[in-house]
Amino acid sequence: MEKLLCGVDLGGTKLSVGLVQSSGKILDRIVVYDHVGKEDEVIVNYITQLVRKIILANGLEESDLTGIGVGFPGHVRYRDGYTITTSNLKGFKNFPFRDILAKNFTIPVRLDNDANAQAYCELRYGAGRGYDDLIFLTISTGIGAGIILGRKLYRGNTGTAGEFGHTIVDPGSDLVCTCGNKGCLMGCACGLALPHHFRKKLESGIKTTLQLPADFSYDKVDGQLISRGVAAGDPLCTAIVMECADYIGIGVYNIFQVFNPPVIILGGGLCNLGEMYMTRIKEKFYELARDMIFDPIAIVESEAGSDAGLIGAAALLLE
Repeated sequence: MEKLLCGVDLGGTKLSVGLVQSSGKILDRIVVYDHVGKEDEVIVNYITQLVRKIILANGLEESDLTGIGVGFPGHVRYRDGYTITTSNLKGFKNFPFRDILAKNFTIPVRLDNDANAQAYCELRYGAGRGYDDLIFLTISTGIGAGIILGRKLYRGNTGTAGEFGHTIVDPGSDLVCTCGNKGCLMGCACGLALPHHFRKKLESGIKTTLQLPADFSYDKVDGQLISRGVAAGDPLCTAIVMECADYIGIGVYNIFQVFNPPVIILGGGLCNLGEMYMTRIKEKFYELARDMIFDPIAIVESEAGSDAGLIGAAALLLE
C-alpha cells in the first residue's frame, strides 16, 4: 500500500490536520478552532493529539505515513525547523517547533511557512502544473508569497524569502502594518486592513447601503461583509475592493519586475471578493507594466483554493 502524507495547516483562527495521498487527494481531515490563544508548546501537543487521532480513526499506524508536514503562519528558519515570529498566534518566537513535534513521532517532520506550502501545492497539483517557475501570492488575514524557481522552493538565506506583504507600496500611508512599518502591501490590502478602510471611507462621506446594527463595531468588518456589500452594489464596499485591488496590482507588478515569472497565482480568502476584485488587480498590473511585457504572463487564481495549505503542507514531504 502506498504510504500517505500527513499535513498540518496551522492558522491564526483554524487548525487543520489531514491525510493526503501523493496524488494530492485528501482522504480525511480534522478541523478545529479552539487552539487560538494557547501557548506554543500547548499547540504542538494539541497537534500531536490530532495527528494520532486521525491515524487511529483510519485504522493506520505511524509506519503507514511518509511523515508529517506543517505549514506555519509566520517566519520560519527552515534549515533549523524553528519558527521565528508570527503575528497570528501566541508565542512561537525562536521556537524549535519541528524538533518538539518530531519527539512525539517516529516519522519525519517538515516545517515551513504556509505560503511556501501553498505554492508547492499549486506547483504539483494546481494552477502551477506545467510551469518550472511561479510565484504564489496569498491574500488573506495577512499577505505572503511562495517562490518556486526550477520547480524548487526558494527560501532565501534565512528561510523568509517571499514576504511580499512587507514590501512598501504606499510610503505616505497612515496604515501601520503588524511589522511596524507604514505602507506595507499587507498593511494596506489584507483582511486586517478592511476595518480601517471602512471607517476612513465612511468618514470621507462615502455612503453605505448596508443595514448596520446599532451595536456595530468596525472590528466586525471582514471579507464576508465586504463581499455581501459588493454583491448588493454598496458604493462603500465597492470603493474598498477597488482600492485594495489596486494595491495588490502594484504588488503583482513588483513581483513581475523582480522575478519575471511566467505565472503569478493568487490565492487566499480575499480572492473570494469576486470578479470585480480580480479584474481590477489585472487592470492595475497592466496599467503599470505597459509595454514592458515581452513574453506572456498569466495571472490566475489558485485551483486548490482553501485546501492549498493542507495539501501543500503534506506535499512538503515529497520535495
